[in-house]
Amino acid sequence: MEYEEKLTANFSPFVAELIVGGIVLKSNVQFTEVFFNWRLIFDDLDDNKFVDCALASNADYLVTNDRHFSVLKSIPFPSLKVIKIEEFIDLLKNRN
Repeated sequence: MEYEEKLTANFSPFVAELIVGGIVLKSNVQFTEVFFNWRLIFDDLDDNKFVDCALASNADYLVTNDRHFSVLKSIPFPSLKVIKIEEFIDLLKNRN
């Protein structure tokens, strides 16, 4: 899992596994099965799994600061709104 791999840059593999395990057990986690691979990002092919998951789950946003996702702004279909983490935090603060 890519999240565990990224976390091991700062934590031991054991701690990384605990963090991911804790996230997976949260009540607001929604598991989604991907039935189609869109292959929309070419600069970092590993990023496509996040696009595919967001599209399959009909997500409102894909939240990332990764520059590879900016290509999605120029693709009319399938439509996926990509926003930066700061924008998402602002949305959460202002939703009430």
